[in-house]
Amino acid sequence: MSTTETTVAAFSEPTKKVTSGWIALFATAWLGIWMAQLTPIQLLLPKQIEEQLKATSWIENVVAFGIISAIAGVCALIAFPLSGALSDRTVSRFGRRRPWILGGTLLFAAALVLLGLQTTMVGIGVFWSLALIGFCVLTAAITATISDQVPVNQRGFVSGWVSAPQAVGTILGLLLVVILALSTLVGYALVAVLLVVLVAPFLLRTRDAVLPAAAETPGPLIGGFWISPRRFPDFGWTLLSRILVNLGNALGTTLLLYFLMFGLNRGAGAEDDLLLLTLVYMVFFIASALGVGRLSDRLGKRKLFVYIAAYLQALAALILAFVPDYSIAIAAAALLGLGYGSFMAVDQALATQVLPDAQSRGKDLGIMNIATAVPQAVAPLLGAAIVVVCAGLASGGVDGTADAGFAGAGAGFAGLFVASAVMAALGGLAIVPIKSVA
Repeated sequence: MSTTETTVAAFSEPTKKVTSGWIALFATAWLGIWMAQLTPIQLLLPKQIEEQLKATSWIENVVAFGIISAIAGVCALIAFPLSGALSDRTVSRFGRRRPWILGGTLLFAAALVLLGLQTTMVGIGVFWSLALIGFCVLTAAITATISDQVPVNQRGFVSGWVSAPQAVGTILGLLLVVILALSTLVGYALVAVLLVVLVAPFLLRTRDAVLPAAAETPGPLIGGFWISPRRFPDFGWTLLSRILVNLGNALGTTLLLYFLMFGLNRGAGAEDDLLLLTLVYMVFFIASALGVGRLSDRLGKRKLFVYIAAYLQALAALILAFVPDYSIAIAAAALLGLGYGSFMAVDQALATQVLPDAQSRGKDLGIMNIATAVPQAVAPLLGAAIVVVCAGLASGGVDGTADAGFAGAGAGFAGLFVASAVMAALGGLAIVPIKSVA
């Protein structure tokens, strides 16, 4: 193949559908990725922080978790677009994306293992930040393969296979840690090993178009990180919608273990409760991600499904806010899974259709991915602030202990879920002005 033909292959819009084998390897890789990222967020990291702090106040634990997550979020803010932009420019006989998939996987896995060895809050913060940087490098590159290799009329279904493994990975990781009663270190090590094992087949067996050394590269590296919402309004609205909906989802889920422990006073059984809620969430998440993603492809519609999905999440959050009962929480988990699964599949497909330039897909999708990872990283800190303020207002200065602060904690988490609903609803509205995609 000539240099010109190779360049066209790298930058042209794909028209040939990817095979079921490609999709299977892609989904398997995402299973490992989500397990390695979400098991720590949902269980291992809060547990490790609690072990190190030995605090008597639930508020101290929540705030510490929030601060560490926020610091990691700042790292993600830089790592996502930078690694995506560099992968756009990478000249390698292995392709543009594969070197970054490999490097991100190894950094992510190594940082997780080292995180499990930490005995100070500083160490936990440093190595969780490194782990999240590895996650960003890996996912910026692997997400770009959708725009590189998947045609538009298949992207809803393929994007569903980014989303569905998220729920499976979360529940599988929690099951392994809880049922096997793994220590924090062993839990981190296990998800790190599974990450490498599950990403490797996609890395080794899929092709990646090679960018010739003589090819024209995208525009300026640093200046290219700013995408004018005036010139590309649909990109801007999609990005805003994604930030708001993901922030709403993160506010409603990242402090779920603390909600069960202190908001519902479930105590020692909170980890088992979290497992059941996650299982219910998973079933509805997977069904909606795959079913709605395929339906969106067939109808050629994206905006309607994203809009409905955002409001389903808002409804689930309001249920948790105003009916704080574990049985009701199970129903809310189902509704949240239905909404967020639909959103993740269809919104990912929508994002690939509003990119400004085919030559900078990795960088542009890296910017889009900020709207997924950063809200998840900053939500614990923002959520902790909301819980603390609302709890204090409700109880006149709650001290944060499990006994004295129970009533205040209930009000605190109610405020958190109302904020979650507001963010999701605003995210749904942000989809409306998009014009280039139906």
